[in-house]
Amino acid sequence: MARAITQQAAGKTNRQLDAKQFTNGYDRRKKRERIVQGLRADITSFWFLLPIIAVFVILFAVPLVQTFMFSFTDFNGYSMDLHYVGLANYHTAFSDPATVQGLGFTVVYAVLTTVFVTAIAIPLAIVLNKKFFGHNFARSIFFFFSVPAMAIMGLVWKYIFSPTSAGVVNSVLSVFGIGPVPWLADNRLAQFCVIFIAVWAQIGWHATLYLAFLQSIPSDLYEQATVDGANAFQRFAHITLPQLIPGIVTSTFLLMSGGLKVYDLPFTLTAGGPGYATYTVTQSIIQSGIGQSQYGVGSALAVLFTIATAVVVFAQMGVANLISRRFQ
Repeated sequence: MARAITQQAAGKTNRQLDAKQFTNGYDRRKKRERIVQGLRADITSFWFLLPIIAVFVILFAVPLVQTFMFSFTDFNGYSMDLHYVGLANYHTAFSDPATVQGLGFTVVYAVLTTVFVTAIAIPLAIVLNKKFFGHNFARSIFFFFSVPAMAIMGLVWKYIFSPTSAGVVNSVLSVFGIGPVPWLADNRLAQFCVIFIAVWAQIGWHATLYLAFLQSIPSDLYEQATVDGANAFQRFAHITLPQLIPGIVTSTFLLMSGGLKVYDLPFTLTAGGPGYATYTVTQSIIQSGIGQSQYGVGSALAVLFTIATAVVVFAQMGVANLISRRFQ
């Protein structure tokens, strides 16, 4: 009897072990299948991403590495008989007064356009978000300002702000007995004109961006706030502004990065003048590298400009993330 019980218990134990081994084997097979399926999905995704990776490597990574290498040589753009010159190109870049002045105007342009466009585009988007007669037409008009290229804008506004009496603005002022104003011939006025045109051209696009975020805010929030006695400013400060933080982050990022690499508008409007009042870093890079065949100096400027832009953009993104977490 005892032997039968022992044999029965042993058989049960063996069946449990067999079931456990089968379960473990089944789990291992399923795990291998999941791994294989994941690898297949990754390989499929890689084939879809391969064209984008190829474009990035060919048009960005390779030129960036070449630019860094050329910045330490006397490359003139024609002969590949290169000679290592160390940090001489970087010293030349820092000692050029035109480059230093161009850097100053580039920073001022980027900061002021970012501030003014943001300060004007948000209230404009709030107004355009309201229902009134012709609101769709008004949205189209403001967005139309951002459609033409900046180079075209510069050519058109160059005629409007012409410092001669034939300029559009000066022709209007002459009706009121005001003599010709040197809009593009005076340093400060030329800088004002470049920044004014940039702000005017970009307000509509960024207002449309903010308008999209405004339309995603539930109207129930405003209704509840109104019932609770919140005034217009309180609704803006506690509902609208926090909901616009992602849009502000995106808008300011585009404005700052675009402002730091600006070239087309100042070049077509003033060609960097008068003097170097509206000279930019990108114009300095092109002028040194292509205009003067000093590709080594131009490459050094490009490397420094890339590093400075990356620092500014990453710092801006860090501050934006802190602000976003603050309003969450």
